[in-house]
Amino acid sequence: MSSYYNEFDPFAAAWLRELIKDGQIADGEVDERSIVDVRPDDLRGFTQCHFFAGIGGWSYALRLAGWPDDAPVWTGSCPCQPFSSAARGRNGRLQDDRHLWPAWYRLIAANSPGTVFGEQVAASDDWFTGVCDDLEAVDYDIGAAILPAVAVGCDHARHRLYFVGHTDSHRESVRAVHAEASRLSRACGDTGRVALEDGVPARVAFRGFGNAIVPPLAAEFIKAYIECR
Repeated sequence: MSSYYNEFDPFAAAWLRELIKDGQIADGEVDERSIVDVRPDDLRGFTQCHFFAGIGGWSYALRLAGWPDDAPVWTGSCPCQPFSSAARGRNGRLQDDRHLWPAWYRLIAANSPGTVFGEQVAASDDWFTGVCDDLEAVDYDIGAAILPAVAVGCDHARHRLYFVGHTDSHRESVRAVHAEASRLSRACGDTGRVALEDGVPARVAFRGFGNAIVPPLAAEFIKAYIECR
């Protein structure tokens, strides 16, 4: 039972292997193919699957949240370039070749993982509407929240949309994640900060942040989901 990491960028893929070797993220295999070339059968037998894996932020966030390495889950942070503030006003954002949700959705629909966590820039309403429509079409319930990085002690806002999709007899618990995740935003108060127990691994340096989530923030969203189950 191991994790699968899909990461197209060679630099990030090499970094993932070092973090795995060092035990800082879940043990597993790194696949450098484009997600469009990954087949559903390629993922059979893996306990966790991390797409657009970057430098392992989701695996690390799961550990921070108390999610065991051997507990099934899929994660992914689709490329944000078509939906970032720099892309506002451009036409055809959903036709951008960096819009890779359809490729990830193809794998989700074929394999039906019980829990899927994802993240995207906050200014992505059209993208997330499509995500919700797609996941609901294959019997997932969705919970989501927009959370700022300042909530976990960062010195920048970096608002991100976090979402979770769940499919099984306990799907009703996912609806409650809206309220529980919103608790974090309210807890920020005027300073926009809450206490941190841990941070990014020491070996994860600044160069990798351009291709990474903020693990403590993702961990808070995961905790909110766990508490609602």
